Amino acid sequence: MDFKSVGRIFSGLCQAGAWGCFDEFNRIKIEVISVVAMQVLSIVDALSRDAETFDFMGSTIRCDGNCGLFITMNPGYAGRTELPDNLKALMRPVAMMVPDLAMIAEVMLSAEGFTDARNLSKKTITLYSLMQQQLSKQDHYDYGLRNLKAVLNMAGSIKRADPSTNEEAILMRALRDMNLPKFIKDDERLFRLLLGDLFPSLELPVTEIGNLNAALESELKSAGLQMHPFLVFKIGQLYDSKLTRHCNMLVGATLSGKSTAWKTLAKAKTALAKENVTGYLPVTSFVINPKAITLTE
Repeated sequence: MDFKSVGRIFSGLCQAGAWGCFDEFNRIKIEVISVVAMQVLSIVDALSRDAETFDFMGSTIRCDGNCGLFITMNPGYAGRTELPDNLKALMRPVAMMVPDLAMIAEVMLSAEGFTDARNLSKKTITLYSLMQQQLSKQDHYDYGLRNLKAVLNMAGSIKRADPSTNEEAILMRALRDMNLPKFIKDDERLFRLLLGDLFPSLELPVTEIGNLNAALESELKSAGLQMHPFLVFKIGQLYDSKLTRHCNMLVGATLSGKSTAWKTLAKAKTALAKENVTGYLPVTSFVINPKAITLTE
């Protein structure tokens, strides 16, 4: 985003008397933010003078005193820039407190139809706290609110599909299926132990993938590959992740089976779609070389 596009948004807000909130504002490049600071200064100056019109980016525009500018930022993150002092002086800082995850989880579980939402939310937050403390630090691990929300949404969809199932078993399955695929081998063992400690009386079966299993076997044979249990297990995890997430990343060493996993899954789903099996659509793959596009693109 360049200073001209930001300026056009500012111009519209000023003339309409609207409020605008710019999320993660400090992701804009520092050279752009410096120009934006001058634009904000001219708007603040016009508002303080109660001016009806003022000069903005070479044009005279109307100024509605009801307009407001708000920004949010995550300081200290990689790829973020510090706000220049002249822009900081124009913004009134508001500190945000850490959200109460237990309360959020309880409300979400209640909204999804769980009767024992309070106890289940405590178990969920306890598990996330233990994972944060005891599992290794990996770049792709996420224990934040976004991940928690995805887990609870999945628990709700399982609950609606089979309301008679034990609520603890539903939550345990959602926690397992949404977190297990991303863990490295050592953390996977520890995660299973933590899950067993919090839900001591439950033992979950391996998720069944039904018709997909036969299709995977057929595609692996046609590619001259063995029906290795671990490969099929990882393909099943990828399938589950695709059902619950918009975006997925396969992480692993060279020749560990990443390409084989997603290509086999795509072929199997396409084969089932051709056979008119319910719930499957043909998969079209578009491979993009990350070096072929710029960071802004």
